Amino acid sequence: MSDLKKGISRRQVIKTGLAGIVATGIAPTIITRAYGYTNEPTGSTVKFGFNVPQTGPYAAEGMDELRAQQLAVEHLNGEGDGGMLNTFSSKMLKGNGVLGKKVEFVTGDTQTKSDAARAAARSMIEKDGVVMINGGSSSGVAVAVQGLCQEAGIIFMAGLTHSNDTTGKDRKANGFRHFFDAYMSGAALAPVLAKAYGTDRQFYMLTADYTWGWTQADSMKTFLEAEGWNMVTDVRTPVGAGDFSSYITPVLQSGADTLILNHYGGDMINSLTQAVQFGLRDKQVNGKNFEIIVPLYSELMAEGAGENIKGVYGSMNWNWQLSDPGTQAFVKSFGEKFGAPPSNSAHTCYVQTLLYADAVERAGSFNPCAVVEALEDNTGSLEGISSASNKGFLFDGMGNGKTLYRSADHQCFKDVLVMKGKESPSNQYDVLEIVETTPVSQIYYEPDHEMFGGAEASLGTCNPGA
Repeated sequence: MSDLKKGISRRQVIKTGLAGIVATGIAPTIITRAYGYTNEPTGSTVKFGFNVPQTGPYAAEGMDELRAQQLAVEHLNGEGDGGMLNTFSSKMLKGNGVLGKKVEFVTGDTQTKSDAARAAARSMIEKDGVVMINGGSSSGVAVAVQGLCQEAGIIFMAGLTHSNDTTGKDRKANGFRHFFDAYMSGAALAPVLAKAYGTDRQFYMLTADYTWGWTQADSMKTFLEAEGWNMVTDVRTPVGAGDFSSYITPVLQSGADTLILNHYGGDMINSLTQAVQFGLRDKQVNGKNFEIIVPLYSELMAEGAGENIKGVYGSMNWNWQLSDPGTQAFVKSFGEKFGAPPSNSAHTCYVQTLLYADAVERAGSFNPCAVVEALEDNTGSLEGISSASNKGFLFDGMGNGKTLYRSADHQCFKDVLVMKGKESPSNQYDVLEIVETTPVSQIYYEPDHEMFGGAEASLGTCNPGA
């Protein structure tokens, strides 16, 4: 883990690779099915599995997730300053491991491919004996790994996954998502965009051709049309395309005055950069200045896009510039260790690791069904939302204000940030500004909403794997 322990830049770590991280020195074990559940820890340690994209178009996000996961393990084991253990509203975690066991971890490379991600997760479950898997930067990967964990009797604490399907039609009893979703992005962004650009816009979408892109496009269309905007067309693009010039050229002849890029990671950097190079933002169409929108933002993407991000709107789950005590504690710990502020993908993986550990402590067991029960809780609810579905585990101090892990679908509900590329950044990390914090009441929906599988969507039952 030497690369992560040095305060070197993200790009240096991405360039040199993760050989030092994968070689954890933890000897593989054979899967044990003790009475009741899969991989019951029997010794003085317990093992987590961190499954992230170490290669591929979303590798930058994966690297930051892995740094945050390592930091979470250190804090759980009593190393460092404790980070969000000091601000978390639940006080079960004492920095002495989890249920008195020291936490160890192994890693896998999802490659941003579902088959590779499942293979890596299966190896961690069957060979390394992990009790929980956390991570991912692709909803296609998240859905695939979540399904595997359900079959194997392992808890899946999703990392960066934004598709409505993850806790919608593909929801699973053994799976939990802290990150927000595409519906929430649309609900938060559309009113801000209508206020900034008017209610008479013609928009063209380029959409990553997998579950996240599809649900992001559907969500943006739904909420923008409600504001009076009209979609010209939605063009699907392959993940990792690299060159988007052939997709951008038709935009100029389409009559659209707005381009929405439903892309992420390296794909967003490339498509946005190429759209700006084609001169789209210098044009006037329908008597309006041409605008570009990136619905799902990341600090790492914004850094990579450089000057091209200025003035571009998007949404985020969390941002390091928030001033609450939890954010300040996490940013301090992460910055001191790695020499840069954390991304929102890093934040969600860190929080998910702590939330799992806390649920184990509250349950008094690593049994996945006990953990599910602890995370569902059902005694908490959000203020200002009159709905029978407003029940679950309510917590605070993790950087997003009061947050509900809803028991009905295992989706977290919290405020959503609307962001904009800064016109005059003060340094390489100061590239985005928060323009609005959308209250949770504006983005709340019922678990049987049609965008999430309707009445037929079901968590099913917890599988302990025995």
